[in-house]
Amino acid sequence: MVVVLLALLLGGCGIRIETGGGTPPAPATASRAPTSSDGSAVSVADTRVERAPAPDTRADDERTAVQISDAFWRSWFRDQGRRYVSPRVAGGYTGTGGPRCAGEPSVPGNAYYCPSGNFLAWDENLMRAGYTQIGDAWVYLVIAHEWGHAIQAQLPRRLVARQIELQADCLAGAALQGASDQGLVRIEEGDDEEIQRTLAAVADDYPWTDESSHGNAQQRISAFRTGLSGVDACLG
Repeated sequence: MVVVLLALLLGGCGIRIETGGGTPPAPATASRAPTSSDGSAVSVADTRVERAPAPDTRADDERTAVQISDAFWRSWFRDQGRRYVSPRVAGGYTGTGGPRCAGEPSVPGNAYYCPSGNFLAWDENLMRAGYTQIGDAWVYLVIAHEWGHAIQAQLPRRLVARQIELQADCLAGAALQGASDQGLVRIEEGDDEEIQRTLAAVADDYPWTDESSHGNAQQRISAFRTGLSGVDACLG
């Protein structure tokens, strides 16, 4: 199971990635993906991105992050003449109550992509902590990174880097910048510095984000920034 956790105990970084444009911002969002009452997986295969009022809750940002990630990668695969399969989104869970991956239970305070089931899931406590202490960009970074793992699973092996976590950071940068270029999100002035501070924070040597698997702060920031020039910079 490919797993990344972005540390819970963060604070002081005023990151915002606001969707849409204009004053006040009119974000790119999408019709809500269906979710079940028990948090079971839903498909985001049919993505429609439309202008709508700015989301004002974490749940709205989670849905929007899913929609723009799917829309960007669907477009990129289409341009490459490759088949794309949207990963399922298993929704939020708490503690060990999330979906199992290859027989393994979910990990508290975690976000992960499960290759065998082609789905993403995250602990709502993780999202809540980051959203409260960092801002809405936290949600977009977590989801874009995990979506990067889903993309790795669909690429030819020769294009998947040995350092898969750093490549996922790179793909997250490519997706967020690409979504911005397509008008799906708006990245405010100053967000670059704040995103770097966030990546530095989540590179701390926690048991679930040790440098040997995820890279140190400098490496994670470098990988993310490399992705800003496009997906090709992340491949191979």
